[in-house]
Amino acid sequence: MNPFADFQTLVTAEREKRDNFKTLLSCVVPRPIAFISTVSGDGVPNLAPFSFFNGVGSNPPAVIFSPCTKADGTTKDTLNNLRVVGEFVVNVVPFAIREAMNKASYAYPPDVDEFQAAGFTPLPSRFIRPFRAAESPVHLECRLIQIVPVGNGPLSANICIGEVLCFHVAGEVLLPDGTVDVEKIDLVARLGGEDYATIRDRFTLPKPTPK
Repeated sequence: MNPFADFQTLVTAEREKRDNFKTLLSCVVPRPIAFISTVSGDGVPNLAPFSFFNGVGSNPPAVIFSPCTKADGTTKDTLNNLRVVGEFVVNVVPFAIREAMNKASYAYPPDVDEFQAAGFTPLPSRFIRPFRAAESPVHLECRLIQIVPVGNGPLSANICIGEVLCFHVAGEVLLPDGTVDVEKIDLVARLGGEDYATIRDRFTLPKPTPK
Protein backbone atom coordinates (compact mmCIF):
# COMPACT_ATOMS: atom_id res chain seq x y z
CA MET A 1 0.00 0.00 0.00
CA ASN A 2 1.27 3.47 -0.85
CA PRO A 3 1.84 5.34 2.44
CA PHE A 4 1.83 8.76 0.77
CA ALA A 5 -1.17 10.80 -0.31
CA ASP A 6 -2.16 14.31 -1.31
CA PHE A 7 0.85 15.01 -3.52
CA GLN A 8 1.43 18.64 -4.46
CA THR A 9 2.90 19.37 -7.88
CA LEU A 10 5.47 22.17 -7.96
CA VAL A 11 5.91 23.17 -11.61
CA THR A 12 9.41 24.54 -12.02
CA ALA A 13 8.48 26.91 -14.86
CA GLU A 14 5.95 28.59 -12.57
CA ARG A 15 8.31 29.11 -9.64
CA GLU A 16 11.18 31.44 -8.83
CA LYS A 17 14.62 30.03 -9.71
CA ARG A 18 15.77 30.32 -6.12
CA ASP A 19 12.75 28.34 -4.89
CA ASN A 20 13.50 25.55 -7.36
CA PHE A 21 17.11 25.60 -6.22
CA LYS A 22 16.15 25.17 -2.56
CA THR A 23 13.65 22.40 -3.28
CA LEU A 24 16.16 20.50 -5.39
CA LEU A 25 18.82 20.71 -2.69
CA SER A 26 16.43 19.35 -0.08
CA CYS A 27 15.33 16.45 -2.31
CA VAL A 28 18.68 15.22 -3.61
CA VAL A 29 20.28 14.17 -0.31
CA PRO A 30 22.72 13.33 1.05
CA ARG A 31 25.20 14.83 -1.40
CA PRO A 32 28.94 14.09 -1.12
CA ILE A 33 31.18 17.12 -0.86
CA ALA A 34 34.06 17.80 -3.23
CA PHE A 35 36.52 20.20 -1.62
CA ILE A 36 38.02 21.47 -4.86
CA SER A 37 41.45 23.03 -5.09
CA THR A 38 42.46 24.92 -8.22
CA VAL A 39 45.00 27.57 -9.14
CA SER A 40 44.61 30.75 -11.14
CA GLY A 41 46.68 31.62 -14.18
CA ASP A 42 48.67 33.93 -11.89
CA GLY A 43 49.37 31.10 -9.46
CA VAL A 44 46.89 32.01 -6.69
CA PRO A 45 45.61 28.83 -4.95
CA ASN A 46 41.86 28.43 -4.50
CA LEU A 47 39.92 26.04 -2.28
CA ALA A 48 36.11 25.73 -2.24
CA PRO A 49 33.47 23.07 -1.43
CA PHE A 50 30.83 21.84 -3.89
CA SER A 51 28.02 19.37 -3.23
CA PHE A 52 26.87 18.89 -6.81
CA PHE A 53 29.47 16.15 -7.08
CA ASN A 54 29.88 12.47 -7.89
CA GLY A 55 32.00 9.81 -9.53
CA VAL A 56 31.19 8.71 -13.08
CA GLY A 57 32.73 5.66 -14.69
CA SER A 58 36.06 3.94 -14.31
CA ASN A 59 37.49 3.78 -17.83
CA PRO A 60 38.85 6.31 -17.38
CA PRO A 61 38.06 6.95 -13.71
CA ALA A 62 36.24 10.28 -13.72
CA VAL A 63 34.34 12.69 -11.51
CA ILE A 64 31.88 15.50 -12.12
CA PHE A 65 31.08 18.56 -10.07
CA SER A 66 29.18 21.74 -10.82
CA PRO A 67 30.06 25.27 -9.70
CA CYS A 68 26.73 27.02 -10.21
CA THR A 69 26.69 30.56 -11.55
CA LYS A 70 26.15 33.03 -8.70
CA ALA A 71 22.85 34.78 -8.07
CA ASP A 72 24.31 38.00 -9.50
CA GLY A 73 25.25 36.23 -12.76
CA THR A 74 29.01 36.10 -12.14
CA THR A 75 31.05 32.89 -12.14
CA LYS A 76 32.99 31.42 -9.24
CA ASP A 77 36.78 31.53 -9.01
CA THR A 78 36.95 27.73 -9.29
CA LEU A 79 35.29 27.79 -12.70
CA ASN A 80 37.38 30.75 -13.87
CA ASN A 81 40.55 28.92 -12.83
CA LEU A 82 39.52 25.71 -14.59
CA ARG A 83 38.93 27.57 -17.83
CA VAL A 84 42.53 28.80 -17.70
CA VAL A 85 44.51 25.99 -16.08
CA GLY A 86 42.22 22.96 -16.56
CA GLU A 87 43.37 21.01 -13.50
CA PHE A 88 41.87 20.38 -10.05
CA VAL A 89 42.08 18.27 -6.92
CA VAL A 90 39.09 16.72 -5.16
CA ASN A 91 39.82 16.68 -1.43
CA VAL A 92 37.30 14.71 0.63
CA VAL A 93 35.77 16.25 3.78
CA PRO A 94 35.89 14.27 7.04
CA PHE A 95 33.94 15.44 10.08
CA ALA A 96 37.11 16.79 11.70
CA ILE A 97 37.57 19.57 9.11
CA ARG A 98 33.91 20.58 8.72
CA GLU A 99 34.38 24.04 10.29
CA ALA A 100 37.44 24.91 8.24
CA MET A 101 35.75 23.65 5.07
CA ASN A 102 32.79 25.89 5.81
CA LYS A 103 35.13 28.85 6.33
CA ALA A 104 36.64 28.25 2.89
CA SER A 105 33.16 28.51 1.34
CA TYR A 106 33.13 32.27 1.99
CA ALA A 107 33.19 34.38 -1.19
CA TYR A 108 36.76 35.66 -0.88
CA PRO A 109 38.19 37.93 -3.61
CA PRO A 110 40.11 36.12 -6.39
CA ASP A 111 43.49 37.23 -5.03
CA VAL A 112 42.93 35.52 -1.64
CA ASP A 113 44.53 32.13 -0.99
CA GLU A 114 41.81 30.06 0.76
CA PHE A 115 44.42 27.61 2.03
CA GLN A 116 45.77 30.42 4.20
CA ALA A 117 42.40 32.05 4.91
CA ALA A 118 40.80 28.82 6.18
CA GLY A 119 43.91 27.31 7.76
CA PHE A 120 44.73 24.44 5.42
CA THR A 121 48.20 23.09 4.64
CA PRO A 122 49.06 22.87 0.92
CA LEU A 123 50.77 19.75 -0.39
CA PRO A 124 52.27 19.55 -3.88
CA SER A 125 50.49 17.32 -6.37
CA ARG A 126 52.33 14.79 -8.52
CA PHE A 127 50.87 15.49 -11.97
CA ILE A 128 49.11 18.86 -11.77
CA ARG A 129 49.62 22.40 -10.50
CA PRO A 130 46.88 22.78 -7.84
CA PHE A 131 47.82 21.88 -4.29
CA ARG A 132 46.24 19.17 -2.16
CA ALA A 133 44.89 19.87 1.34
CA ALA A 134 46.96 17.96 3.91
CA GLU A 135 44.08 17.86 6.40
CA SER A 136 41.98 15.75 4.00
CA PRO A 137 42.72 11.99 4.06
CA VAL A 138 42.01 11.42 0.34
CA HIS A 139 42.94 13.50 -2.71
CA LEU A 140 42.02 12.90 -6.35
CA GLU A 141 44.27 14.64 -8.84
CA CYS A 142 42.18 15.45 -11.90
CA ARG A 143 42.64 16.86 -15.39
CA LEU A 144 39.64 18.67 -16.86
CA ILE A 145 37.99 16.87 -19.77
CA GLN A 146 35.10 19.21 -20.49
CA ILE A 147 32.86 21.92 -19.04
CA VAL A 148 29.20 21.45 -19.96
CA PRO A 149 26.95 24.47 -19.38
CA VAL A 150 23.37 23.70 -18.35
CA GLY A 151 21.16 26.76 -18.75
CA ASN A 152 22.42 30.31 -18.56
CA GLY A 153 22.35 33.23 -16.18
CA PRO A 154 22.02 33.15 -12.37
CA LEU A 155 22.00 29.69 -10.72
CA SER A 156 22.74 27.90 -14.00
CA ALA A 157 25.04 24.88 -13.85
CA ASN A 158 28.54 24.36 -15.18
CA ILE A 159 29.24 20.64 -15.12
CA CYS A 160 32.98 20.05 -14.91
CA ILE A 161 34.12 16.58 -15.97
CA GLY A 162 37.57 15.49 -14.89
CA GLU A 163 39.73 12.42 -15.40
CA VAL A 164 41.29 11.11 -12.19
CA LEU A 165 45.04 10.84 -12.77
CA CYS A 166 45.88 9.42 -9.35
CA PHE A 167 44.54 8.86 -5.84
CA HIS A 168 46.39 9.89 -2.69
CA VAL A 169 44.99 7.91 0.27
CA ALA A 170 46.21 8.20 3.88
CA GLY A 171 47.47 4.86 5.17
CA GLU A 172 45.19 5.13 8.19
CA VAL A 173 42.07 4.78 6.02
CA LEU A 174 43.37 2.57 3.20
CA LEU A 175 42.30 -1.09 3.25
CA PRO A 176 44.41 -3.96 1.82
CA ASP A 177 42.07 -4.32 -1.17
CA GLY A 178 42.68 -0.72 -2.25
CA THR A 179 39.37 0.65 -0.99
CA VAL A 180 38.82 3.19 1.76
CA ASP A 181 37.52 2.36 5.23
CA VAL A 182 34.19 4.23 5.33
CA GLU A 183 34.06 4.23 9.14
CA LYS A 184 37.56 5.60 9.62
CA ILE A 185 37.30 8.26 6.91
CA ASP A 186 34.17 9.68 8.63
CA LEU A 187 33.00 11.88 5.75
CA VAL A 188 30.23 14.47 5.94
CA ALA A 189 27.52 15.04 3.34
CA ARG A 190 25.42 18.04 2.40
CA LEU A 191 21.70 18.30 3.02
CA GLY A 192 19.41 21.27 2.33
CA GLY A 193 19.94 24.75 3.76
CA GLU A 194 22.68 24.83 6.40
CA ASP A 195 22.32 21.16 7.32
CA TYR A 196 24.92 18.41 6.99
CA ALA A 197 25.02 14.70 7.84
CA THR A 198 27.56 12.00 8.58
CA ILE A 199 27.68 8.49 7.10
CA ARG A 200 28.28 6.69 10.38
CA ASP A 201 25.05 4.68 10.20
CA ARG A 202 25.20 1.93 7.58
CA PHE A 203 23.33 -1.16 6.48
CA THR A 204 24.01 -3.89 3.95
CA LEU A 205 21.76 -5.20 1.18
CA PRO A 206 23.10 -8.20 -0.72
CA LYS A 207 22.59 -8.04 -4.47
CA PRO A 208 19.50 -10.00 -5.55
CA THR A 209 19.99 -13.33 -7.27
CA PRO A 210 17.60 -15.12 -9.65
CA LYS A 211 15.42 -17.73 -8.00
